[in-house]
Order: sequence, then structure tokens, then C-alpha cells
Amino acid sequence: MAEARLLYIVLDGAPDGFSTRERALELANKPNIDSLAGRSVCGLAYILGRGVAPESDAAVMSLLGYDPEKYYPGRGPLEALGAGVDFKPGNLAMRANFATIDPGTRRIIDRRVGRGLSSGEARKLAESLDGMSLDKGNASALFKATIGHRAVLVIKHKKQRLSGNISNTDPAYERRGKISVALEGYEPFLARARPLDDSEEARLAAALVNEFTERSIEVLRDHEINRERTSRNLLPANAVLLRDAGDSLPQAEPITEKFGLRFASIVEMVVERGIAKTLGLHDIPVDIESMGKRDAYRAEARLAAQALEGFEAVYVHLKGPDEPGHDGDLEGKIKAIEEIDKHFFGELLNRVDLDNLGIIVTSDHSTPWTKKAHSDDPVPVMIHSEAFNKGHKRFTEEECLRGSLGILDKGHHILPKALERLGISTRA
Repeated sequence: MAEARLLYIVLDGAPDGFSTRERALELANKPNIDSLAGRSVCGLAYILGRGVAPESDAAVMSLLGYDPEKYYPGRGPLEALGAGVDFKPGNLAMRANFATIDPGTRRIIDRRVGRGLSSGEARKLAESLDGMSLDKGNASALFKATIGHRAVLVIKHKKQRLSGNISNTDPAYERRGKISVALEGYEPFLARARPLDDSEEARLAAALVNEFTERSIEVLRDHEINRERTSRNLLPANAVLLRDAGDSLPQAEPITEKFGLRFASIVEMVVERGIAKTLGLHDIPVDIESMGKRDAYRAEARLAAQALEGFEAVYVHLKGPDEPGHDGDLEGKIKAIEEIDKHFFGELLNRVDLDNLGIIVTSDHSTPWTKKAHSDDPVPVMIHSEAFNKGHKRFTEEECLRGSLGILDKGHHILPKALERLGISTRA
């Protein structure tokens, strides 16, 4: 018999928690995913702990078996690494969103430019900000657009190290230590960065971020892309929101050494790619922007099946359900889950040998459509093996609540628990 492999699939933001009866996982027609539940042990997991609404970056580190309280460096450096932006310890890196504001009042009209900014438009806007001189020429800003409205900022100072211990200018997220948490309620105004300690490194970092923010508004105000968008009655990308500052990369044991398994990853977003590179997973690139969703899911399934021939574990992160959750679009969220089921799982299950494959299906966080934000609800966890005799009818929050896996208090317990249940031996 062939050596058992592991496939670890994360459905970004798929759950809706327990505060509403209308849940996408319950309402979606997902026969392929639910077929796996029949031979699965299930449960729930708090990814970062009870009472904490995770962002995807710290959540992914936790899902891969690393305690974010020990290893998480802030999202900015991970975004920089994933985007290929030069970053060294002592630089400042932050996740960025192009956004729409009222220039006079600084009121945020839309944090993501209505999700209508193309990557091509964003790249042209970013070019006008990249290389900006700050602090009278003593510092410079590297700015790179990634996917859609998303971007990454790295600030370098010629004379002094910078500290990531500063607050966000994006008011939707609040710093709690190095981790940012999504806020259910906030004042929708562009915030000023503040130092969170009394160090000169933090004070200077906050001042540079505020200088970059103000000068960006000036540059973007009359940019040709925004003039063209306004002429078509589209929201202009006339500001940059910044969050999750960091000044170092994590010093973490490579995942192959930690678990004794060779891991590959297939991920869609830049921050997930940065985490994979940081932790030593072999990144398998997929150009989702050049394909429609259905074709992208099929391509990711084919890549995952192929990767299982050369790696002992493959991590796959599918963004689909999170965005309609943020938009309060229940029907869109149901559709996203159904497309993943049909086109990713449908393709995958025709290409793999389930007799020699353990499968984990879970999410990095809940994104309840009723809240339009991440929540602190525990996420469903399903561990599948053809060797398991008794399982569940479906993969939903309610089914997993009744599962024998119970409720895990941290996400970094999922992978060790799954390997134990699946009997997949490690060399660690």
C-alpha cells in the first residue's frame, strides 16, 4: 500500500457562526464536500482563542501548527515576502488597501474601492507612490500593488531602525499586541498612526506612515486612473489604508522539521504565499487572475493532485466565500461554496486515491454575512479517512458541533490532532 498523504483544505471565511440560522454551509448544495463527511471525525476550533476574531494571516500560521503569540511578526512583513518586495529587519512593512474617502473630512466611503479596482489599475496607481521620498530624503517608501485593491508598503530609513509597534490607519482593525482584530463597530474615518510605546523607533515609524498617507492622498487625487474612473461614475482609489505593521520576520522552525513531512502549498493571496515561504512550504504558483473562478478551482485541484505525488502534505487555501461574507451577500457566499464543491472538489475527487489520503477541511475564520466582518466564532473542522467507519451527514457548523473531535481551543492544535487521528507517521 502506498504511503499515506495529507491534503489540508481551507475554505476562507466559509462559516457564518452561530448568531444566525441562515448559514451558507448549511444552505449550499455541496455533495462532494458532504460525501467526505460520511467517513470523517468532526469538531470545532477557535483559531486564535475564544473572543478573538482572527485576520487570515495569524489564522493561517495557527492552522499550519504555529502559535501566533510566539511566531507572528505582524502581517506587513509576510505581505512583503509574498509580494517579492525587498524587506530587511528594521524596515517597516504594512498591508495596504486602496480605498475611497471624502478628501475634505477623511470619512471612508469604501475601504476597498467597492471591490471594483482592477489589478491593472492598482498597479498604475502604485507606480505613482513607489519610491516616494520621506523625512526630507532620509527615508523612502516601496509600494507594490498585489491583487485587486490590495497592496504592500515597505518604508526604509537611512539612519535608524523602525518599529512595527504602531497603530493602524485603517479603523476597521485594532492592534492587540502584534495581532490585529476586526472590529464590528468603528468610526469610519481615516486614522492617524500612533506609536504604541515610547521608543524613538515607534515614534519615527508613526510619523513616516502619516507623512506617506497625506502625500498619497495628494498624489492620488488627480491621478489619470481616478479621473477615468470618476468619468464612468466609479469610485476613485484616492487614499491608502494601512494596517498590521511589522519590522521583522518570524524565526520559526521549518514545517518539514516540525512535523517531519514535506509540505507544498497552493494559495491565492500574497500574505498566504509569504507565510508559506516563511515556514518552508514549497509554493506552487497558480495565476488565478488570468482565469475565471471555475477554471481556477479546476486548475488548483489538478495542481493539488499532482503535488501529492511528490509531497507528503499539501496545503490549499481557497479565498472564495470570504468576500461575499464581507459584502453581506448570503446568496453570493452560497454560490462561492457551491462553485468550490463542484469545480475544486469535483475535479479533485476524480484524481486522488482516497484509500491512501487523509483530508482536513476547515476555515481560517468565520465571516458571518450578517456582520460583514470576521467573527470570533469557532470554525468547523472535518478530518476524513476512508478507514473511519462512522461519520456525519454533512459538513456544517451544527454537524461539527456534535462531532467527536470536540471543541479545540486553538487552531494550531488541528494539524497535530489530525495527523494523530489519521495515523500519518512523521519523522519529527
